[in-house]
Amino acid sequence: GRGTYSSAIGRRARPSSRAEGVTRGMIVRGQACRGLRAAGSACRRALSTPSFAPAGSLAWPKKPRVLILGSGWGGNKVARNLDGNKFDVRLVSPSNHFLFTSFLPATAVGTLEFRAVQEPVRTNPNLSQYYQAKATRLYPKEKKVVCTDIFKEKEFELEYDFLIIAAGCKTNTFRTPGVDEREGIEVFFLKHLYHARQIRSRMLECFERAAMPARVKPGEVPTAESAAKRQEEIDRLLSFVVVGGGPTNCEFATELKDFLTKDVARWYPDLVDRVKVTIVEAGPKILGMFSEHLIEYYLAGLQRKEVDVRVNTLLAKVEIRTDVDTTCGGDFTVAHLKNPDGSMEVLPFGMMVWSAGLAPVKFLTENNNFEKGMMGRIKVDDYLRVPDTGGCVYAIGDCAVTPEPLPPIASSAEQQGQYLADCFNTYYYKPEFQSSSDEDLPLPGPVPAPVGLPFPRFMYPNSAKFSYINVGGMVSMGFGDGIVDMSRADVPGFEFGDRVYKPSMRGYFAMAAWRGGYLLKQLSYRNMMLIPMYWFKSIIFGRDISNGY
Repeated sequence: GRGTYSSAIGRRARPSSRAEGVTRGMIVRGQACRGLRAAGSACRRALSTPSFAPAGSLAWPKKPRVLILGSGWGGNKVARNLDGNKFDVRLVSPSNHFLFTSFLPATAVGTLEFRAVQEPVRTNPNLSQYYQAKATRLYPKEKKVVCTDIFKEKEFELEYDFLIIAAGCKTNTFRTPGVDEREGIEVFFLKHLYHARQIRSRMLECFERAAMPARVKPGEVPTAESAAKRQEEIDRLLSFVVVGGGPTNCEFATELKDFLTKDVARWYPDLVDRVKVTIVEAGPKILGMFSEHLIEYYLAGLQRKEVDVRVNTLLAKVEIRTDVDTTCGGDFTVAHLKNPDGSMEVLPFGMMVWSAGLAPVKFLTENNNFEKGMMGRIKVDDYLRVPDTGGCVYAIGDCAVTPEPLPPIASSAEQQGQYLADCFNTYYYKPEFQSSSDEDLPLPGPVPAPVGLPFPRFMYPNSAKFSYINVGGMVSMGFGDGIVDMSRADVPGFEFGDRVYKPSMRGYFAMAAWRGGYLLKQLSYRNMMLIPMYWFKSIIFGRDISNGY
């Protein structure tokens, strides 16, 4: 660039007039700028040569492309930890954000706002390209994935060198009659951000409709019968049913009770005593993965909060009662429950939250290119590779099943994502992993344990195979209470005689550990600041009870 600029100056002749001098000066400056741009392009081309090319060999013509399907716990983890200097990282997902699902129950009742529990996909500095689309078909031999964009439903193809399937799963209704038909009306799932928006909107609608006067015809005088129907309708609208006894359901039920006692009591004082919250669990107990003494403590806390817990109770169907004339409009919805003794019970409700089971997504059910295990999940080996794909296709999270099945929780998917990122950054960029033959690629070597703070990686041995590390479990119980169970965690304990004791907490300290632990896992400083602010706001000023988002 400098030589071009100097030579241009050397050729410059003395201008014959002031206007001609200005024109020639503009031409010279333009030539100089073009020379500088050319030099900059040459520098960029030189710098774009992959830094992972082995010494003494030719550089790779392009970086290996890693295509990731899904932006959940597993897909997000591997995408953010892959080295962008070694790989061309591309991601396909219908959701343009990563959702911190542990805080989802709090957003449904207004304790936290939606913007504080999500992280946009495009903020990932290692990402080369993002496509807001759904993967529909896979061709492993051609190394192609067919996708459909979510806006115009147009298909396009993406090629890959490595494919990581982290498509997750969807909610399983077990074909319960009436659930799918009323989903989004009175029945709601709790898995995505728009589910939390729907729940908040429906919950506030139930209170506003319950606060309405009875609907009567012009000139008609209300009777005792119509007044009784009105009271029955209010009780139905203010009955909230939570199906499933897992951590998400229990946290939502307790967040809902906090909302009722602290906010509804202020804005709807005549309705708060009529609200009923019911947890329906088909199994013998709630929070089945936790220790018995912590389950008993949590159950006692739910009883103190006046949450009706029904265990060994099956939701048989959801029905719309057509023989009941509602006094404020809408359908009269009821749940048919099968009690432990076999008897049937009818429970009217205004809103039902269903979070009780997992089912494979459409991409898995419509593709037969891989062997499937329980619940239609993709079988993978100890290295998370899909068999018969040459070592180029991997599956992690809820859509995959390992030789030793893992619990379908966020920690499992997150650790699998970290393990794959370490394997790729350490081994899979090397030339021996860029084979174009039909033979399987070599196996990776040892990588550090796939855990993070507060569990230092040096505490655990390196391993070439994926090794799941149990980091314990935490469940909040609204403000000021919760449980932390480390009894099954792979952490050092305290030896007393022949027994090893591992820490567990309950009460305020457990809640502080739950909030502090999840706050440290946020991906941005923005959310680390916003979340405590919303916690403080809900304590001092109450939760948001508007329908605006």
